[in-house]
Order: sequence, then structure tokens, then C-alpha cells
Amino acid sequence: MHQPVIFLPGIIAPAAIRYGPLVERLPDVNVLVRDLAVYDGDAPPSDFSVATELDALDRAANAAGFERFHLYGHSGGGAVALAYAVTRGDRLVSLAVDEPASDFTAEGDEVYGWPDFDAALQLPPGPSTAAFMRLQVAEDVELPSPPEGAPPPWMAKRPAGIRAFVVALRDHRVEPREYVSFAKPVYFSRGSRTHPRWVAMQERLARLFPDFTGEVFEGLHHLNTSHQAEPDRVAATLTQFWERAEAAPP
Repeated sequence: MHQPVIFLPGIIAPAAIRYGPLVERLPDVNVLVRDLAVYDGDAPPSDFSVATELDALDRAANAAGFERFHLYGHSGGGAVALAYAVTRGDRLVSLAVDEPASDFTAEGDEVYGWPDFDAALQLPPGPSTAAFMRLQVAEDVELPSPPEGAPPPWMAKRPAGIRAFVVALRDHRVEPREYVSFAKPVYFSRGSRTHPRWVAMQERLARLFPDFTGEVFEGLHHLNTSHQAEPDRVAATLTQFWERAEAAPP
């Protein structure tokens, strides 16, 4: 039996939807799938920050009885995972991230494209969410049309949650030396057709983390991720990654 694993999703789809197929392929793993704390209430707290997410993750791990665990996060959850690793990394056996929403570095902010996000988030809720999603993929990716019928109830929280989370990302900072000090194994994945910011992020984090493995999934992108499109491959990769991490000295 592996050490337990916590999965954190991105800012759009709930964790149960995002990780259902992957978790089904990990029957021997003690898994906790947790939504982002920005959605714990009917609206984001007025003082919401990345620290809100870190504290919520600690509480969730404690409630589950996880003293040490593997952590996997996609997009917003990946950003939270990075911030957790440099502040509370003693609890982690390993860190795996898929296209983290930010690495909180000054270098990353310089090429992030924040003005485009500002413009998108000033739109009304529906167009704002669509414009936000457009900013996650390469220019030549054609996004699917929205599904017919009424949106699911959880979508009602997304516009406010996205706005609060983007503000929190921009307010948080991680210095490069903090990543250098995290010696546990790190796995970073991205799609080949995702936004170029993740190409630069992979290269940047590969220079910083002492034990870094990167993987590119051809034809995939931020809105059609590896754990959704290729759950068998990702489950096998993560299982091998976790086994290596557990075999390493604590």
C-alpha cells in the first residue's frame, strides 16, 4: 500500500469530475480528492489568499489522518501544491503538478500575460469564464462549444471563485531559492498544445527543483489534460513515481 495521496483540482471543474477516471485506476491507493477552499462557502471569503488554501489543505490532511502524503495538483490546485511544498514540504513524500496556474516567481509574472486576464475578468460572468478558458491553451486550439442545457449548479460559483483566485495568485510570491530547498521528487506534466507559459514554467522549475522529472503529452492541453485523456498512462506513471519517492531517504 502506498503512502496516501491528495488530489487538488483546477479552478473550473470539481475534483470528483476532474479525477474520477484516474482514481478508478488507483484501487490500492488511499486517496483524498479535495476541492479548492475558494469554493468551501457560497462565495469566496473577503480575505481569501493562497494561505487560505494551504491552511485548508493542512486541515483536510489532518482530518484524514495523513501525517505524510503525496500531493498532486492541476492548474489552480497545482499552484497550491507548489506553495505547499515550499512552506510545509516536510509533510510531503512527493510533489506532482500538471500545468500549475502559477509558480509565483517574478520571472513567471513577467511573461504570464496578466493584462489579458484583467481584460477577461472584466467581462460579464459567462463571457468572462469563456475568455478565461481561452487563455489556457495554444492559439490554434479550437475550444468545444458549451454543452446544451442549463449549466450544472456548481458553475454558479465559478466566476467569483476565478476572480478571487487570480487575485490571490498575483499577490503570492515564492523566491527561486525556496524551490531549490525542496529536495523531494517532483513530477511536472503538460500538454503539447497548451499555452506557452507552461513551456517556460517547466524549463524554469527544472532548473530549480533538485529532483525534477518533466513529461509532455502530445496533442493535449490545459482543458483536455493528461489525467482526463490518458488516465491509464498517468496512473502507471504516478505509481512508479510514488514508488521511487517512497524508496528514497526521508
